[in-house]
Parts: sequence; C-alpha cells; structure tokens
Amino acid sequence: MTAAQSTRRGAPGSAWDHRFSPYLFVAPFFLVFALVGAFPLLFTGWVSLRDWDLIGGDAGFVGIDNFVSILTQPKFWVAVGNTFSIFVLSVVPQLVAATAIAVALSRNLRAGTFWRMGVLLPYVVAPVAVVLILGDIFGDRYGFVNTTLSSIGISPIAWHSDLFASHIAIASMVNFRWTGYNALILLAAMQAVPSDYYDAASIDGAGKLRQFLSVTLPSIRPTMIFVVITATVGGLQIFDEPRLYSRDGEGGPNSNWMTVTMYLYKVGWGQRDFGRAAAIAWILFVIIVLVGLANLAITRLLASDTIANGKRPKRVAK
Repeated sequence: MTAAQSTRRGAPGSAWDHRFSPYLFVAPFFLVFALVGAFPLLFTGWVSLRDWDLIGGDAGFVGIDNFVSILTQPKFWVAVGNTFSIFVLSVVPQLVAATAIAVALSRNLRAGTFWRMGVLLPYVVAPVAVVLILGDIFGDRYGFVNTTLSSIGISPIAWHSDLFASHIAIASMVNFRWTGYNALILLAAMQAVPSDYYDAASIDGAGKLRQFLSVTLPSIRPTMIFVVITATVGGLQIFDEPRLYSRDGEGGPNSNWMTVTMYLYKVGWGQRDFGRAAAIAWILFVIIVLVGLANLAITRLLASDTIANGKRPKRVAK
C-alpha cells in the first residue's frame, strides 16, 4: 500500500509526515545557521550604519558615513593590497602543490595511509606554533634561510622590512598549513574517477600527462571549484599568520603586511570604533563574494574550454 492510498483510507498523520518531516529534518541546520551566521551578519550590517564605540555605546544613525570614512583611508587600501598580494602568493602555489601531492598519493604507494596522514599533520599544528617555527626560519639576523645564504656568499634577505619578502614569508606559513588539507580533498575526488576512463584513454594511446589533463582534471572539476572557493575565502580573511609575524602585531614597518582583517581588528579593538569596524567587515564580505564569483566563472570557463576543444580522448568523451 502506498503512502497516498494509506492517507486516503484515513491513516492519521501520514500526509503531515510526508509533507513536513523533510523540513523538520533540515530545520536544525537552518536554526544553527540563523543563530551563528545570519544574525551576526545582519547585526554587523546594522552596526555599520551607526556611530558605535566601546565606551560611549550607540550614538545614533550615521548612514554610509562609516563606509565613506573607511574607503577614504589610505591605510585601508594598503591593507587591501597586502591582502591580495599574500592571497595570490599563497593560494596559487598551494593549489598547484596540492594537486601534485594528490596525484602522487593516488598512485600505488607503499604505506599509503602513512603518507596521507603525514601530509595532514601541518594542518593539525596550531597557527602560533607554525609562526614561531617558520618565523625563526625567516629571521632577519639568525634565521635558517639567511644563515644558509650567508654561508654561500649571498646577501641576507630583510624578511621583515622588505615588502615582497615579508609577503613570501607569510604565504609560506599559509601554504605549510593548508597544502596537505587541500591535497586530501583533491585525492578523494581523484579516487572517485572511474577506472574505465583511464583504461579507455590508455587504449587510445594517451600517456600519463594526457590522462591527467583530459581525464582527471575535467572529472574533479566540482571539487576543484570547491577548493578554489574555500581557499579564496580563507586567503582573503588571513589574520593569524600576519598578526603573529611580529611582536607588535601592527603589520611591520609601514604596515608592510597589515591585512584587511588586521586593520579591522585595529579599528575595532584598538580605536574602539565598532561602527567603522563593522563597515570594514561588510566591505571585506563584498570583496570575498566578488572574488569568489570571479574564481567560479574563470574555473568553469577553463573547464568548459578544455572539453569544448576536444582535449578528452574520444572514447572517454563517449
């Protein structure tokens, strides 16, 4: 007997169960999201339109004055430039390295579980420990890198006073933590690709590189998009590594590595101006959305061009 038949014959509650129970099953997620996601976002938007500081409290509605004040601050645009520089230096090498590691782990390696656990260990390490260790490696006077360079007759690098060098150091910390994590996500996607695709590609004469470009990459496109989006969101919100890279936590001389989140923290807790800090948070939110949509469009465009140009082996396309 079907659910509809049992409902017509008077079974109480059957129609209610089938109609409303799915919503009840997913309701806990939306309740938690409303509590810890939607409400803080909307409340921050409300605060961004008011003159609100920690001591004086809410002094009234000011409209978009907080946004205008932030967008006309030169230091804010310095922070935006630093954020994008560190973002590019960390995300691009990170995704390339994660893909290469995932390909290597997808092979029949001895002690494969050991190597997969090994690449995830940096993700488990606390950001403070990572900064302390790599901070010594990139030390100006007695760091491992500069000591090695001096021993071979190369001038040491000013990792803290040089703008580009400081971004390289911070990006290295980010890559150290997140490369293995992204590699395991891509590895799971690669292992889900049917082996028939590779067999057909081999019969058509495709080598390992061609199989990777024409079979693996198009097959893991959804996962690659997910990794790109999450890396974008995390990269533009970077805070721990640049904050802990120097003792003062101010982003170094001339704000060389001050990011948007560090500037938000400085305005919110340093200047006690919650209205302007909330405006920075919303501006960063809009930037992340726009960059994420751009990454999504570019990733889909590249993937569709790869398929449209006929780079897949013919039998695999079938």
